[in-house]
Amino acid sequence: MPSQYWGSLAHLRDAEIPDYCIEQLIKAGGDKVQCVYSKGEKRELNVDAGEFSLFRTTANHGISLAVIKDQKKGSLSINKINQDDIDEAVVTVLTMAASSMPDEAYDISENQPAKSFSKGPTEPELEKMYNRMEEFMDFSGSTFPTTIIEQAIMDFSAGTSYYRNSNGVAFDETGGSYSFSAMFTSKEGEDTSSFNSAGFSSLDMDNPLHEGGSIKRLLKESAEHVRTKPVPKKFTGDIIVTPDCIMNFIGFFLGNISDYRLIAGTSLFRESIGEAITNGLLTLHSTPLSDDLSGGYFVTGDGYEAANATIIEQGILKTFLLSLYGSNKTGLKRGPNSGGSLIIDSGKTALNDIVKSVKQGVLLSRFSGGSPSDNGDFSGVAKNSFYIEDGEIQYPISETMVSGNIVDMFHNIKDISEDNVNFGDEIFPWVHFGGIIVS
Repeated sequence: MPSQYWGSLAHLRDAEIPDYCIEQLIKAGGDKVQCVYSKGEKRELNVDAGEFSLFRTTANHGISLAVIKDQKKGSLSINKINQDDIDEAVVTVLTMAASSMPDEAYDISENQPAKSFSKGPTEPELEKMYNRMEEFMDFSGSTFPTTIIEQAIMDFSAGTSYYRNSNGVAFDETGGSYSFSAMFTSKEGEDTSSFNSAGFSSLDMDNPLHEGGSIKRLLKESAEHVRTKPVPKKFTGDIIVTPDCIMNFIGFFLGNISDYRLIAGTSLFRESIGEAITNGLLTLHSTPLSDDLSGGYFVTGDGYEAANATIIEQGILKTFLLSLYGSNKTGLKRGPNSGGSLIIDSGKTALNDIVKSVKQGVLLSRFSGGSPSDNGDFSGVAKNSFYIEDGEIQYPISETMVSGNIVDMFHNIKDISEDNVNFGDEIFPWVHFGGIIVS
């Protein structure tokens, strides 16, 4: 990088740039300060309307500053990182802190042993990226000729983050991974399916792209959704929620055990540690350190070394996902990580056998609806989904609503499949629920 870009910081190593920021924030009067400096690069390959359209490399870097003074907090992010810009940002963030309201819950993480972490490659296999994309286009075109790949994007991202604070915390985190996503629709004559998309991330390009995540299954289902019809009548029955769709519902539980709702006093589960909040079939983990995932992280957003955690074990709530601030604000225990990197334990029943057990229901592949109410009531449209009757998938559906209550729904889990999908950032099975209104 040209030395003139850095101004008088050109002599500093990357890891020393946040140290400079900490020093300047303390000199300017900060009581407790933290800084994260991140730098990285992305290589991106695009296909639009079936044709290779773009290959580009983009560099990114930025600094995030936070300062606490007289228990008032200011925070600021910048992406111009020469000395003049940093010095200006230091003045700005102190001004922001001075004009904010004091809060005794503001704090920074305490001293921990300095560590460096790494995961994944730091350089891409560019030729393999191109060959895998070309292979995917050939596969989709020959296997699903009625399906149109509107856009496909493959990228490789790698970078390093340096976390420092005035308590002596010093964490370095380096990582790299590939990601792939595709958006597609299908057409036969005048009939078309709705748009759908799929994607996954990986530490390597060793396997064909259509084998990753749910890509091949969703391409097949798109072709089947060219002609749809509604369910025969309104009924209360079952839904089998696919791995692609389950986060629409799991997210309600995560929101109730995180900062916002616990601080606001609106969480349904504030007094539920050690108690059942779902059916005993469900076990949910947050595993940012998992070797089974290409994603993850080693350092939490509030400056602690991350740890894997079981959130729900056989239905029992084991931990909240509170940050340091949330913990100080509520008096409850801080969480072991920042959430994400989720894994739902698979069950013992094959997906085909779960389908055979359904008298009347829906295989729910995509859900389009607003946020659930505070008590968990939800209603939305079943997209790219199928009607099930007498243990068999009958046909793809349209104009179909599903509704219920998420808390009740998770107490009415009937089964969880042994089959699962690894998306790179998450691993989810199919989950079978009862008592859902379908109309």
